[in-house]
Amino acid sequence: MKKFFGGNSTSSMQTEGGWNEDGKSKSVYDIRSETETSSDWKVANDNYHNLSEDLDLMKNLGLNMYRFQISWSRVIHDGDGDINSKGLKYYDQLVQGLLDRNIEPMICLYHFDMPLKLAYEGGFLNKKVVNDFIRYGKIIINHFKDKVKYWITFNEQNLYFQPGATRYAVGVDLGRKETIEDIYQISHNIMYAHACLANYLHDTSNNKIGGMLAYAATYPATCNPSDQLLVARFNEFVNNSLLDAFVKGSYSPAVVSFVKEHHLKLNITDNEIEEIRKLKSDFLAFSYYRTDVIDASKVPIDVAPNYYLEYGKIRNKYTRSNYWNWNIDPQGFRKVMDDIYYRYRLPVFPIENGIGLIEHWDGQHTIDDQIRIDYMRDHINELKKAQKEDGVEVLGYLGWGLIDILSSSGNMDKRYGVVYVNRSNHDLKDMKRIPKKSFYWLQNVIKTNAEFI
Repeated sequence: MKKFFGGNSTSSMQTEGGWNEDGKSKSVYDIRSETETSSDWKVANDNYHNLSEDLDLMKNLGLNMYRFQISWSRVIHDGDGDINSKGLKYYDQLVQGLLDRNIEPMICLYHFDMPLKLAYEGGFLNKKVVNDFIRYGKIIINHFKDKVKYWITFNEQNLYFQPGATRYAVGVDLGRKETIEDIYQISHNIMYAHACLANYLHDTSNNKIGGMLAYAATYPATCNPSDQLLVARFNEFVNNSLLDAFVKGSYSPAVVSFVKEHHLKLNITDNEIEEIRKLKSDFLAFSYYRTDVIDASKVPIDVAPNYYLEYGKIRNKYTRSNYWNWNIDPQGFRKVMDDIYYRYRLPVFPIENGIGLIEHWDGQHTIDDQIRIDYMRDHINELKKAQKEDGVEVLGYLGWGLIDILSSSGNMDKRYGVVYVNRSNHDLKDMKRIPKKSFYWLQNVIKTNAEFI
């Protein structure tokens, strides 16, 4: 029986802190200020100074994998300069600490935190920055390939092929409106970088690497053929085209035709296409939190499929939602696993899942987060159905931010963890770690190999 991974998943800027310590240079997050509803990013949950305690919590929980992201600007000065040995030492300690606790490390190379210097150079719109990233990635692969067997290059890679791509791929204001050509150029540049590093990893080791998407199953609003067609085209562009590249080494014919028919001016070289053509994946990873619905009647006729959700998204009246209107749809989770596996026949790996909740600790009692327990139980049950009833090969299940971290918008009030971190958006307090009710529930699930649920 193959090993099933149960674990935790985080990013550097939402977790580490230590923003200006031990030679770290600035990323785009280091200049973002706090707001009324968010923190700055300088301390996060201070994993930089609480590493051993956090790893012990993961071990006590029973986890056997931790997917973390290396901060580009921590290990390479300004992203294109000298190697920062003190920054690498932190990750050496992290990887060895995981291995000492029998927790498998998985490295992610980029999770939106562009080095600030390179952001001002245009980020992933600039081919020079793409090459800087490839250099950084090869340095990290060479350094860790003997200890780390599982790899991801880009977090949620399809976000770079949707409106707002420049926020993730550049990280600072362009000084102009983002264009459709920006989105397509960024997506290609990032796929090329991914291919270079995946091919390099396969050429130099027996380690495993896969592409990753942010995968929200998207439903048509009705059985109206227009709703059906728009959802199919949206999925083909935003999900399947990238999955095709990860597995088959080429983009979807629909995307290629769109570029040609709309005369998009892109800088794509034969060498880049050849590098992507050689691309192979060992697994297909994704994050999953919710599902979406598209109403075709709300989408303008001349809009690119990449924008369909921005115009046509409506509320799903059949599902409940959390405070931030992220709906809860465990069956959608199963659908995503089925869709990916049936199309590509590669192992699927959900490496982010969870629900954000508003929680407060009274300083004495265990936080009762039954809603989180219900959410995780229902999603794990659907995963088991995908395995046992649908025949899907699933590598594991990683929760998101199982020790409370800043949300993607920097909001500490939106908590995903089974461990409470005692701080708020504007008061760091004592940063104490306190297991919630869900910690003990998940611990039991892991001990009983999910039979408990």
